Parts: sequence; C-alpha cells; structure tokens
Amino acid sequence: MFLHLNPAQKEIQEKVRALVAEEITPHALEIDSRDEFPQTSYEAFIRAGLLKLSLPLEYGGRDTDTTSLCLVIEEISKASPASALLIFPTQAVIRIIRGVGTSEQQKRFFSDMAQGDRLCGFCLTEPNHGSDAGSLQTRAVLDGDCYRVNGTKTFITLGPHAHYYLVFVRTGPGKRTAGVSALIVPRETSGLSFGKKEKKMGLGGSVTSEMIFNQAKVDQENLLLQEGEGWSILSHHANIMRVWGVASMSLGIAEGAYEAALAFAKKRTQFKRLIASFQAISFMLADMKMEIEAARSMIFRTAAMIDNREGTFRDQETLVSMCKCYASDLAMRTTIDAVQIYGGAGYLKGSPVERMMRDAKAIQIFDGSNQIQRMIVAKNILLD
Repeated sequence: MFLHLNPAQKEIQEKVRALVAEEITPHALEIDSRDEFPQTSYEAFIRAGLLKLSLPLEYGGRDTDTTSLCLVIEEISKASPASALLIFPTQAVIRIIRGVGTSEQQKRFFSDMAQGDRLCGFCLTEPNHGSDAGSLQTRAVLDGDCYRVNGTKTFITLGPHAHYYLVFVRTGPGKRTAGVSALIVPRETSGLSFGKKEKKMGLGGSVTSEMIFNQAKVDQENLLLQEGEGWSILSHHANIMRVWGVASMSLGIAEGAYEAALAFAKKRTQFKRLIASFQAISFMLADMKMEIEAARSMIFRTAAMIDNREGTFRDQETLVSMCKCYASDLAMRTTIDAVQIYGGAGYLKGSPVERMMRDAKAIQIFDGSNQIQRMIVAKNILLD
C-alpha cells in the first residue's frame, strides 16, 4: 500500500492497526458467532479514544480528517466489520452536528460526548421506506416546546445501545423531501422503545433493531437547522460520508479476504504442489490485488478531495457514490473468490472468508443500495 500520508495520519493508522491485532482480531470469530453487542471492541475503542475522533479539540477529540477516518474504518474492517459499525455511525452523527448544529447544540452534546464512551445511531429507514427515503412517514408534531414523535424506524444499527440518535422525521405538509426534518433524540427519551433484534445473514455482532416512537417527547431545541431542512442535511452532509464509512468498510473486507486467501494458497498443497503455483489460483489472487488497489486509489483520492475542499459538491458526490458502489461490489467478488480458493474449508462456519462473504453482501444493500449509487452517478454525469 503506497499512500502519501502525513505524520498524524500515519500515527493513527499504526495505532489502530496495532489495536486491531491485539484486541479485535482475536475476538472476531466470537463476535460474529455470538451475534451480541461487541463489548470487548467497545471497551477497546473507548481506551483508544476512537469514539471521539471527530470531536473538536476543545472537547478532547482529534478533529480527525476524512482520510484518517478512512484509515481507521479500513483497518478495523479487515478483522471485524461489525466492530467498525460502532465507530462509523457515531462519527457520522458527530460530524453532522459539527456541520449544521448551533453553538449551543454543539456545546450541549459534545460536552457529554467528551468522555469518549458515547455511541450514536443513524435513523432513516422505515419498514416500507428504504431506498424511497423521501416518502418516510415517522411524524413529529410540535407541541409547545417539544415535538411529539410517532412512527417506526427499522434496520437501526446499534439498536438500543446508542446514546444519541439522529432521526429523520416528517414535520411539515410539504410533499416528499420538502417536509423532512432532523432531530437528535437521546436514548432515555420518554415514549422511545426498541422492537425486535433482526437476525441477519452477516455482520454478526452489529446489533440491528426496530426503533418505535409512541408519543415520544423530544425537545424542540434538538431540531437541527429548521423544519423541512432534513433532506439537505442528509444529501449534503450525511451522504458524503460514505467514502470513509461503507466504502472503507468494503475495502477493509476485501483486503482481509485477499490476505487470508493468499496465506492459505501459500500453504495448501494439492497434486504435490502449493495451490498458489497453479495459474487458476494465482490469476484470481492477481485480480483481487489489482482491484483492491484500484478501489484504494479511488477512495483516498476522494477523501483527499474532501479534506482539501477541491471540486464542486457534485464532483464529490459523484466520486463518493462511485467509491461505495465499486468497493462494495469488489468486496463481494473478492470474498466469493476467497471462499473458492479455500475450497471446502472456506464453506465451513468459522472460516474467516465465509464470514467476510456474508458481511460483504450487506454493504451492497445498506447505506444506499448500489442501484441507488448508480442512479446518483448517472444523474450527475448526464448533467455535464
């Protein structure tokens, strides 16, 4: 891997790489098989300060740039994508509050997050509204100095384990996206409860559940921007984070699967030869490596563009969607080929590549399906 990193970026990469080797990788199989909240990863991230990477310096954070977040999520995802999902939504919510929150909101929330043990959830999807998020029906009605929120959200990463949730609701009469607003909802909110925990194909250890609002009372001061500006927050602040979120998760999964397949091919013998010496296997490994490096170049080029405030918003949005789509499709291809290289051993539960293949599939679907990412890319290039 040849990246031009500054000293701070190199430091965080090395720190996280060491933490993953010592405290995440040894528990990765157990995290997946038990499919419970990854407490060991959570405690390790608290000790390392990784849950407050995006906090401003005055609140004990690192004011981390986009490139560094890519590095962090990538390194953790090589071993445990479920553990990376403790950091990804948490940093996303922090960055959104930094981007659009008032000084009072930032002080109130960041002062509590400064201790470095707070988790945040991102709440958009509903039972009948996934890709068509503009049609969401969870409604918030102003009642004095608070909103009364009613509705159900689904596929909420972290479920009841987060401390704060960024919730997209419908507040106004405007059609589709025009009536969408964003609220910060504390876990202890009256009228907020959590439904069933979803049983997923992959990402074992990443708790995913329903979120139910029944006359939930949320202070009006927790509204971000103004009523009706939720879609602007989603499209101009949240979506751009896919480059260090799901795209970097995908890159990490692909790398983890490639490294496992390469090591296996170098020690497994058939017909009195290492299987790595067979062209059929060596070409699969070569294709994996080429595509991983292509994805890495796209992701870190995009991250650098965001950090340096280069290009237009449309330029950045297009590349971010490309990153998410290409990297997650790559993770799926790479893990499938890694299972093939392992042969029967790769199809067994407990195999690292079997787990990675199940994890990779989720990322093609969530945080904007790859079909939606292609729609964004097509729309933007046709405007040129």
